[in-house]
Amino acid sequence: MKQLFSEVMRSNQQKNILYSLVLLLLVLAVYLWRNRDQGAVDLPIRQETAVQRITITGQTMGTTYQITYLDEEGRNFKNEVDSLLVVFNQSLSTYIPDSEISRFNQQDSLVFELPFLPQVLEASKEVYQETEGAFDPTVGPLVNVWGFGPGGPELKDSVDIQNLLSKVGFDKLRFDDTEVRKSVNGIYLDFSAIAKGQGVDVVAALLASKGIENYLVEIGGELVARGVNDKGEIWKIGVNRPEENASSSDLYSIIALDNKAMATSGNYRNFYVRDSMKISHTIDPKTGFPVRHNLLSATVLAPDCMTADAFATAMMVMGLEKAIALDEKLEEIEVFLIYSGEDGSYQSFVSESLKPFLSFMTE
Repeated sequence: MKQLFSEVMRSNQQKNILYSLVLLLLVLAVYLWRNRDQGAVDLPIRQETAVQRITITGQTMGTTYQITYLDEEGRNFKNEVDSLLVVFNQSLSTYIPDSEISRFNQQDSLVFELPFLPQVLEASKEVYQETEGAFDPTVGPLVNVWGFGPGGPELKDSVDIQNLLSKVGFDKLRFDDTEVRKSVNGIYLDFSAIAKGQGVDVVAALLASKGIENYLVEIGGELVARGVNDKGEIWKIGVNRPEENASSSDLYSIIALDNKAMATSGNYRNFYVRDSMKISHTIDPKTGFPVRHNLLSATVLAPDCMTADAFATAMMVMGLEKAIALDEKLEEIEVFLIYSGEDGSYQSFVSESLKPFLSFMTE
């Protein structure tokens, strides 16, 4: 009987505990319902929001773009990006007859209407001085006459290169925050060697203004990386083999971009053959002729893509030895150079600080 009484008491205690728990839950539910619009409750509830990976693509500057970013809200900025790039091209595209740069090329001066032209002029001046004229956006007349401008790939036999050289030289421009002027008639500006990099920076600034911290922006092979990818890793970028028919998956190396911009310039694709001679699109502003040396590809890393793009172009003008000397002189850039050895094999030079972030692909 005593054992039976104990079991009954235990059963009643368990029922009382159960009833108490049910009653407590009911009271809590009523409390939360009554206070749903009155601020925080005593027991906070946290909901985890999944970060979404967004990729948008499109066309601009005669090439393509691809932008990947992480956003908890899953926002798609393609319309904003496309609208921004339309305005950007209206400033700097030589293929648009009424763009700012086209109008300047047809007259003696121009009052700025958009912010992009004064920005690229100032950046170009700095790189022009650092490279002793190897980077020079006034090389436009020579680029055109050698067949790499809007007119197409054909060099006229009657061209006087020396006469054209008299119209080349960034120091023949005068500009401030409001306008740009020519000190010599016939100067023709062409920012194709830096405009894609600037476009990358402009799009990156747009994403940053939207609160995006992790992104990769690429336009025509020039790019900038910030933060990490959706795996929490530094963005990794492939460098193509310097071959005319190499596909986008035919990589020579991979570079991990730790909050930096990267641009690559080379002579192995944009060329044509005339009288059995390969004519490169890289024109030396000092001689007026296409460059001929063993440097095949120059990849430059810098804080911003406009700077990386300009220095990559300059190094392809300068050649291997001068490019290495420039790398040793400047702290703000890192370089990865691919060149042809005496036996025709691929050789490379890598900045010391870049080596931990670079890996070579196996043959």
